[in-house]
Amino acid sequence: MTVLIPLNTKHRYDSVITSIDECKAWAFIQLEEGKVVKCDFHKNKDDIKSWIDCIIVINSQEYVWQFIEDGICVLVAPIQKSIDDIIEAFLFKELHDIDI
Repeated sequence: MTVLIPLNTKHRYDSVITSIDECKAWAFIQLEEGKVVKCDFHKNKDDIKSWIDCIIVINSQEYVWQFIEDGICVLVAPIQKSIDDIIEAFLFKELHDIDI
């Protein structure tokens, strides 16, 4: 499973989720058996050549049609800010579906 998160910085433990328009880095996270096995940072989402299963955004007002058209699941992290909090909420199915 792979997850994409727009962030304010490329620092694993200091970054927080941000809007796509204000994004400074994209975290591309690979999960296996409920654990983060790899977390890579990219300046541009187009640099990611691997399949993305899910993108997690900060609110339902984000422009996510490009992801939906590509068959990527879009979820909203309503209160979670850090990568670890977002991934934990993702694994426990606490994130919201986007309102379209």
